[in-house]
Amino acid sequence: MHTPTESPDATGAGAHDLRHHGDAEVRGQDRDLTDLAVNVRAGTPPAWLKERIAASLATLAAYPDGRQARAAVAARHGLPPERLLLTAGAAEAFVLIARALPARRPYVVHPQFTEPEAALRAAGHDVGRVLLRPEDGFRLDPADVPAEADLVVVGNPTNPTSVLHPVGVLERLARPGRTLVVDEAFMDAVPGEREALCGRTDIPGLVVLRSLTKTWGLAGLRVGYVAAAPETIRTLEEAQPLWPVSSPALAAAEACVEPRALAEAAAAADRIAVDRAHLVAGLREFSEIRVVEPAEGPFVLVRLEGAAEIRERLRMLGFAARRGDTFPGLGTEWLRLAVRDRTTTNRFLQALDLALQALTVAGR
Repeated sequence: MHTPTESPDATGAGAHDLRHHGDAEVRGQDRDLTDLAVNVRAGTPPAWLKERIAASLATLAAYPDGRQARAAVAARHGLPPERLLLTAGAAEAFVLIARALPARRPYVVHPQFTEPEAALRAAGHDVGRVLLRPEDGFRLDPADVPAEADLVVVGNPTNPTSVLHPVGVLERLARPGRTLVVDEAFMDAVPGEREALCGRTDIPGLVVLRSLTKTWGLAGLRVGYVAAAPETIRTLEEAQPLWPVSSPALAAAEACVEPRALAEAAAAADRIAVDRAHLVAGLREFSEIRVVEPAEGPFVLVRLEGAAEIRERLRMLGFAARRGDTFPGLGTEWLRLAVRDRTTTNRFLQALDLALQALTVAGR
């Protein structure tokens, strides 16, 4: 089934606040909320990573030298350093792509992380949208992307739907003259990183983005990277300011690709899968709730009537959930929930039950 495409209205954003992110659900709150709105893994960064970052502070008098970290991260994906660029988080990479890479007709596959479209619009691009449909499970048919698209952005696994698109589907998006940007910020939370494209060098125009924020709890440090053809990396690097990645962030990047770190991340991905299954099973018990399945990321997307009021009631009960209506293709009836440990999930499910009961009583 073909999916409609659209362009935002004259404001550039349509009805959606593209700059709204999950941290806004918990920032500056006067109550202690259990955070299900932000997809950073709980209990991070681990102590050993904090120690590595702290040790780097002794080097702050010197300008950052990213060569060693760059080589280490590239090697983690079997790439030479000239195919990899370290960035101040994946968000910087989206800005570099929007400003530096040629694109006459960029398209973003939605619902997904809104920062790519925001960056493209800020750079003066007229951005088209490919809207995936809930009745299709938010699955992508490559035929839905217009042939005119010379830059396509898609997430895998996609935030907020938690859909993991098959490699074969993404490969069919590639063609000569088109830049294919695949946001793999959550791929290391997928057991075995199946369907990953980072490290592939045989797909024309492929640009893969990764983040160390989610698995390692480094949102405040800002560290990510881009994997692409050497000429693309050179173009992006020329658009970067000098010394874009700090010495502590470089130390973190190098530490997070060491063998023990990769083993820890793999174990965390396995735990997330188990914890996600527990959350989904609990959500299925509510007849009012529809869960987008199969979920493959460290979060799930749910649909329920009265979601906005339920979210506010959950806040009163001590839980922050991510509203869905800021994502193009979604409306006020959607919520995104981060996967947490079984104990936290059980507490949340009890609060959700109370919130739903209160909504039912209020509606009578």
